[in-house]
Amino acid sequence: MKNLLNKLQGDRTIWMVTFFLSLISILAVYSAISTLAYKAHGNNLRFLIKHGLMIIAGFGLMYYVHRVQFKYFARLSLILIWVAALMLVYALVFGHNLNDANRWIAIPLIGLTFQPSDFAKIVLVIYVARVLAQKRDQLHDFRNGVVPVLIPIAVICGLILPANFSTAAMLASICFLMMFLAGVPFKHMSKIFIAGFGLIVAIIVVGETTGFPTRYKTWKNRIINAMNDDSDGNYQTKLAKYAIHEGGIIPKGPGTGSSRNFLPHPYSDMIYPFIIEEYGSVLGGITLVLLYLILLFRTIKLSINNPKMSAQLTALGLSFMLVIQAFINMAVAVSLFPTTGQPLPMVSMGGTSTLFTCLAIGIILSICRTKDETEEEHAASDLPGNQMMPA
Repeated sequence: MKNLLNKLQGDRTIWMVTFFLSLISILAVYSAISTLAYKAHGNNLRFLIKHGLMIIAGFGLMYYVHRVQFKYFARLSLILIWVAALMLVYALVFGHNLNDANRWIAIPLIGLTFQPSDFAKIVLVIYVARVLAQKRDQLHDFRNGVVPVLIPIAVICGLILPANFSTAAMLASICFLMMFLAGVPFKHMSKIFIAGFGLIVAIIVVGETTGFPTRYKTWKNRIINAMNDDSDGNYQTKLAKYAIHEGGIIPKGPGTGSSRNFLPHPYSDMIYPFIIEEYGSVLGGITLVLLYLILLFRTIKLSINNPKMSAQLTALGLSFMLVIQAFINMAVAVSLFPTTGQPLPMVSMGGTSTLFTCLAIGIILSICRTKDETEEEHAASDLPGNQMMPA
């Protein structure tokens, strides 16, 4: 065990947070999938093994990624941003359709599908961080400093938007926050905010008059249902709140949750209220919130001390992406946010989405490891034996 811990570089706290989230995931998914197993004419063990293998594969990916120096990810983003754009276009045209949304691409031979938006989110954050670092001295110039950053954001978010409004909006907001942290002047940020608001108004006008995009009615209904708690279309969150109420404060224990029989997707989108039902609002609900906050604040602390601006912004962007997504999932369960379909990172049962989450955490750990190596090099250069003797 000690030898294994010695091989884990980067921040131990982030490793432990990820481990606890995955442990919670295994316990909750195994308890919640009985209904899914019944519908699929299978058994719980089959789905648990599949989910467990994905988590193991994710940790393996995380381990190998965290040992790669961050500079290589920054350089690869110059190529991968084009790959991500092409994959999004392919998904829109030829992707697997579900609920009037072409989000998934099938992986040949292995029978898995993945959302290219999961890949594009990570690549865009790294790319934007790199460009902001390169343009740091030109950010006062909107045309030469800010526009080169906005173009890839507009392209990637624009390609995600028709099939997944919540992901596009979340990703655009994170990039907007990264630009603010990079020092883009307030006057330029105001222009971007006004342009974004104008885009939303344009989508509403076009959607009301033409019905385009095709999912506009779905977005509209979800927002209306979220504002009207008595709406018939709000049944998912009503059931979620019932599960939370049944959970109470004191944990009932794994396997005791009855909401698995009526709660839509208790193993994925609605896994948070199911966890609260079985483990209570303190041990289940608050613990999850604290774990994500620890991940966020630990990443902020480590990124601030990193000497490279691109690494700082990447770590912050990826951590914001994971934590904001988690809070959106929790907010949906308590009717604070419209239904989005955003899974709970490292907790919801998912195939390739788990791998992409582990990839993002692995890159954060890589940045932490690079920082540690830089500090060791500086410390070694300050040793008496390494100082130049006067002539």
